[in-house]
Amino acid sequence: MQSLRIGWMLLLATGIGILGFGLITSAYPQISSDYSGIKEEELLLRTIGVATTGMGIFGVMITLTAYRRGEKWAWLALWYYPVFWLLHLALGLPPGNDHVHQVVFIVLSLLGLLLPVRRFLYSKSVQS
Repeated sequence: MQSLRIGWMLLLATGIGILGFGLITSAYPQISSDYSGIKEEELLLRTIGVATTGMGIFGVMITLTAYRRGEKWAWLALWYYPVFWLLHLALGLPPGNDHVHQVVFIVLSLLGLLLPVRRFLYSKSVQS
């Protein structure tokens, strides 16, 4: 039970991070020096920010409801967190050239998913 509590708290932190990232990217899309600064790229970053905001909201809601209740589908769905951050890191996606936050969120999300793995995979009390 303790591992599930720690897990949902870590995943909540990851969801809030994604939500914050989306809001910041939507409001302040910064083009790095690698880009030509065309307005279309700024619009694209804003669009990505809005989509990321939605993803953060969904992740937070899934974490606070179904995952917290121990529902297996929520655990499976939240595997998009480490995938999102790994792709973000591997592809060097903007904004920013500092990738420390990506590594932190990869670690948080993996811990949040793996600490309670027994509850989700081997427990008969898990709801599907």
